[in-house]
Amino acid sequence: MPLVAAAVCPHPPLILPELAGAAAAELDDLRAAADAAVARLLAVGPEMVLLVGTGPETARFGAADSGSLGGYGLDRPVRLWKTNCSGSEVLPLSLTVGAWLLNRARTGLPRLARSVAHDATPAECAALGASLVGDDDPRVALLVLGDGSACRGVTAPGYDDPRAPAYDEGVAAALAGADTEALRDLDPVLSAQLKVAGRPAWQVLAGAVDAAGGAWRGELGYHRAPYGVAYFVANWERV
Repeated sequence: MPLVAAAVCPHPPLILPELAGAAAAELDDLRAAADAAVARLLAVGPEMVLLVGTGPETARFGAADSGSLGGYGLDRPVRLWKTNCSGSEVLPLSLTVGAWLLNRARTGLPRLARSVAHDATPAECAALGASLVGDDDPRVALLVLGDGSACRGVTAPGYDDPRAPAYDEGVAAALAGADTEALRDLDPVLSAQLKVAGRPAWQVLAGAVDAAGGAWRGELGYHRAPYGVAYFVANWERV
């Protein structure tokens, strides 16, 4: 599948207004940035969207599969795409939120999803990314889901870690500059210590773009750390 564009978004459950409740307005800017990134991804004219996110294991999912946010208070499944076919409620959190973002955009484009194991090595992630692209139709766009460090302050899920700001700044710079080498070089051990959920998915993106070849440009649309977790929104497009 020839790669035409990519977008990077985070996957906090609270991005869904119905889960955030009275606090929904606190993430209005993140929600707007993610919506804009998805709209820009679709405007490139892909023929299919492939979602990539971190999960318990590396796996592929069908168009009729769905994810559950029941543990966060949402009682209905979030379907990846097809609603008239039999699927399973198997999507990990990252892909469930990604499916919600695409459904929110009201696109009718076909979509599939791949998860990459949270402990996959950088080489494994890059190899998975390279396997996703090729010269045959259709034109595919990647929607890559991943959060940054969860150690930005004493109220953060991972408490405060002084290494977290520099790590997140490095990711932000890599996403802004479409720097695949910098993403490939993210340290799995440090990433795990900082409770970074996006490292494997970002390295899949790097592998896919490197395999696709050509010149790419990046643009960072959001980089903040509400609730002590770093969130990034970015678009990558061919020059």
